[in-house]
Formats: sequence, C-alpha cells, structure tokens
Amino acid sequence: MKHFIVFDLDGTLLNTLPDIATAMNKVLFRFGMPQHAMESYKQFTGNGAKVLTQRVLAGQEEMENHVYPAYLNEYARNSRVKTVPYEGMVDTLKALANKGIRLIVYSNKDNPEAQDVIKHYFPDIPFAAVVGSLPDVPLKPDPTALQDLLAELELEPEDGLYVGDTMMDMACAKAVGIYAVGALWGFQSKEQLEEARPNALIEEVPELLNIVKERFRAS
Repeated sequence: MKHFIVFDLDGTLLNTLPDIATAMNKVLFRFGMPQHAMESYKQFTGNGAKVLTQRVLAGQEEMENHVYPAYLNEYARNSRVKTVPYEGMVDTLKALANKGIRLIVYSNKDNPEAQDVIKHYFPDIPFAAVVGSLPDVPLKPDPTALQDLLAELELEPEDGLYVGDTMMDMACAKAVGIYAVGALWGFQSKEQLEEARPNALIEEVPELLNIVKERFRAS
C-alpha cells in the first residue's frame, strides 16, 4: 500500500494571491482598464490564467488577446515578490515526507510555472510529481489528468488524500474517489467549501497531520 497526498497549489500550498492580483492589475492599468480589489481575485483564480483573464475582463472580452499574453509575461517576471508558503506548510510537508507518504502537486496553473514555483519555494521537499495544466488536457475538476497520473505512479485512490481550497478541488477529488480535505486558509470561504461536501475541513496546516494519522494510521 502506497499512501499519498495530492495538493492543489494556489491557495493551498502557497498564498500566491498578492502577486497574481498585482501582475494583472498592472496589465489592466497599462491598457487603461479598471483594476480589481485583491479580495476579488479569490473568485477569479482557480481555473488557469486564461480563465482568470476572462473573469477579470467580464464585459470587455475583446481585450483578451491583448491582456492574456501581457499578464503571462508580467506574472512570470514578478511571481515571487509577495508569494509565500502558508504558515506551517514547509514543516508539515517535511513531516509527511519523513513518514514515507508520497507528495503530489496537481494544479491548474500553467505546467512550466507550476514546476518552477515548487522548485523555488520547496527545494527540499521530495515531491513524487508536480503537474500543472497541459495543452489539450482538460483542467480540473475534470478528473482525467489526475487519474492518468495516479495510474502512472501505481497509486490507488482509496490510499490517498486530496487537499485543496476550492469547490473545484473537492469535485475533482470526489470524481477520482480520493478522500477530500478542504483547506480553510485558502481562497474560498468555509460556506463555499461546505457546499462541496468535503470529507473533512481543516483550519490550519498542521491539522493535516491529524487527518493523516487517522486515515493512514501513521505514527
């Protein structure tokens, strides 16, 4: 039996919101368009950069082909300014790895950026896999990419946990058959996560170790 945990990235492992909002607002300002409050970006994120752009531009969709590439460029140059791991995350990941639990990152962030940001912020964590959005592969909550990844790693859904901060993450976990843990420190509210009916909700990162002990019978 191989125990594993799948983590979402933005809003789960890392608080990326300040850099996402700043990069997009800079681009919007450059094009003479209205900017958005930081809090609003909690509802804009989660489905990749293209959908982020579409949500930001509601009513001005004709600007997408200009704003989208400009945002990708701006964010690539300034994605590590205010982004930080959530409190307790590094120590918790190390503790999980020391228990022999396989750690996986599964994100709708563009795959090259997901790979780079994990290497930057978690250089000492031995992730078994880091997967972001790929061309011609549907984004989560579609379960296809995650199902394929688990098959490649020879992992069974019932042996794992899925930790995420959005309703979409919970839907993806359920579609694959993985125990769904909602992270209340992330971008969506408790009410939104409760609506998605996760198997468990946790308010602070170290609480994940209690879930692991219960589910995996780890010492």
